[in-house]
Amino acid sequence: MEIVTIFKAFNPAEAQLVRSRLEAAGFHPFVADELSAFSIDGYSMAVGGIRVQVPEVEAADAKEFLES
Repeated sequence: MEIVTIFKAFNPAEAQLVRSRLEAAGFHPFVADELSAFSIDGYSMAVGGIRVQVPEVEAADAKEFLES
């Protein structure tokens, strides 16, 4: 199963909010790089953000859900 990034945030609170919205809608989200953002100041900006990911089969529907 392939995992796809569908949203990037620059703070953990925003990433967790998106994760919880997706989860409540029945998706299976995962937040990547969150702990790294806590440990090194500016790290999330340097690597492009904290990633919210879902299985590839859910990616299109999850993106559409977030845009609505």
